[in-house]
Amino acid sequence: MRILALDFDGVISDSAPEAFVIALRTYIELLGPGETPLAADLDALEAGGLDRGTVIRSSLYADFVEAMPLGNGAVDFAVELTALERGDPLRDQQDYDAYKEALLAARPEFAVAFRERFYRLRREFASRDVRGWLAMMAPYPDFVSVLRRRASARDLAIATAKDFTSVRQLLRHYALAGLFLEERVLDKETGVSKRAHLSELSRRLDVPLERIVFVDDKVNHLEDVQSLGVRPVLAAWGYNGPREQSRARACGFEVCDLADAERVLFDAIELPSHGFGGL
Repeated sequence: MRILALDFDGVISDSAPEAFVIALRTYIELLGPGETPLAADLDALEAGGLDRGTVIRSSLYADFVEAMPLGNGAVDFAVELTALERGDPLRDQQDYDAYKEALLAARPEFAVAFRERFYRLRREFASRDVRGWLAMMAPYPDFVSVLRRRASARDLAIATAKDFTSVRQLLRHYALAGLFLEERVLDKETGVSKRAHLSELSRRLDVPLERIVFVDDKVNHLEDVQSLGVRPVLAAWGYNGPREQSRARACGFEVCDLADAERVLFDAIELPSHGFGGL
C-alpha cells in the first residue's frame, strides 16, 4: 500500500478568501468598528459585493496571504491582522513566532475570544448562505484533474485541521468525495498537529510511516513530521512563496508545483521503503 496523504486547505482547496473574510469580521467585531482602521477594508469589500473576486483583488488580502504560511490556525489570523494593522513586519518564521508569543502574552483573553468567534462566524456563514460559502472556496482545478485521473495509482488520504463535516461537504462540491474513504479523512478531532494525523493514519491502515508521502503547503508542518520518516513534499501552488520554498529545499524537502504534481506524486519509480524513497 502506498499512501498519498494530502493537506486540504492550500493543497486541494483554495480557501484563503473565506478564512480572510471571516478573520477580518472577527477581528473588527472584537475590537469594535471604530477601534481599527481595518474596518474600512471590510466596508470596501462589502461595497464591492464581497464575492471571491473582490476579496482576491484586495491589497489587504494579498498581505494576509503572504503571512499565512507562518501560522497554523485561527489565532494566527488574529496575529497576522494585528501586525498588518500596526504595520509591523513579519520577515520569517522566527520573527513571527516571537511576535506571536509577545502578543498572546499581552492579550491572552483576546486569543481565546478570537478563536471562539471565528469558528462561530464560520458556522453561521456556512449555514446561512451555503452557496456563498462554497463559492469562497474554489478547488485548485489542475490538481483536482490530476487526482481524478490518477487516483487509482495511490491510496489517498487527507490530514487537515479543518472539521470533518466541512471537508466532506467541500469534497462533494468538488466532485471528489468518491476518491477519499471516510476513515481516511483525518480532521482536527484527530489531533492538533500533522504528526498526530499521520501517526494515526499509519496505525489505522497498518502502513509504515515510511510508506506515506505527505503533501502540505506549509513548511512548518513538514518540519513537524519530518522525524516520523514520512516523505514530505511542499505544494508550491498553495499558500507559500519564495521564502518558504527556499526554506523547504534547505530542509531537504521536495518542492512540487502543479506542472510537476502528476510526475512527482504518481509517476515516481517505486523505491525501497527507507529514507525518502517510500513512493
